[in-house]
Amino acid sequence: MKPEARSQTTTGLLYGIGAYGLWGLLPLYFVTLAPANPVEIVSDRVIFSLVVCLVLVGVTRSWKALNAVFRSGRIFGALGVAAVLIAINWLTYTYGVLSGQAIEASLGYFINPLVSVLLGVLVLKERLRPLQWAAVGIGFVAVLVLSVAYGQIPWIALILAFSFGFYGLVKNRVGATVDAVTSLTVETVVLTPFALAAVLWLAAAGSLTLLGNGPGHFWLLAASGIITATPLLFFGAAARRLPMTTVGMLQYMAPLLQFILAVTVLGEHMGPERWAGFGIVWLALVVLTVDMLVSTGRRRAAVRAAEARAEAARAA
Repeated sequence: MKPEARSQTTTGLLYGIGAYGLWGLLPLYFVTLAPANPVEIVSDRVIFSLVVCLVLVGVTRSWKALNAVFRSGRIFGALGVAAVLIAINWLTYTYGVLSGQAIEASLGYFINPLVSVLLGVLVLKERLRPLQWAAVGIGFVAVLVLSVAYGQIPWIALILAFSFGFYGLVKNRVGATVDAVTSLTVETVVLTPFALAAVLWLAAAGSLTLLGNGPGHFWLLAASGIITATPLLFFGAAARRLPMTTVGMLQYMAPLLQFILAVTVLGEHMGPERWAGFGIVWLALVVLTVDMLVSTGRRRAAVRAAEARAEAARAA
């Protein structure tokens, strides 16, 4: 690997670790926002994220790049799709945490790496290795077991997994042409009219808590701009520098932290059937990890062999 490529990979890994580490701690933040409901929380996230993004655009003097995206129908359309996907993800996750289903929400992000691998096959036409196929198959069995354990299909988990999987795919495809700040700004611009409409609707219905529950509650909700923008910017920067499979591997961090918090801090119950289902999911992730390590080792060995042959040829 060339020094430039190695530097990009290292930077991408650091951004990815930062993004997933922060996402893993989100349940602790959301439970402090009561009595705000999921719609208000997501709407406030969008509005305050836009404020943060516009400040960042001004600081980085990225107005030209932002204007270029708005003038490009293809890129703007792709980021519009990304905005819809992340809004679905936010609403579903917030609902899951506030309704006492943070464990199932964490399951969605455990399944997400398997979805990322599957999307690589279905959309990017990547070829899966045998261990990757095995991991996907084990993941499918896990969903069936958990469906029995929950008494229904774990729809919160599946919506989270697929919405964020497709979001990552879209960001990966436009990442080479759009920087993280510009991308997130466009997404929040797309969502802001809907967020403002939701806030006005909640205010008319007497359900808005932003302005009626004291300054502490207001500033907690206002902080959602920074809390939302920071990991998403990190994720966008990571997705631009890393292949989809590597991004999928990093996703273990967030659900593991969320799962631990749900069981130890939020006190959610884990019955034997759920432990069995989660155990199968973790087995699938172990298989994926082993495949990644083996594949990476082989690629590095091939690169070293090629470099050795080139060096021998120059010496001759």
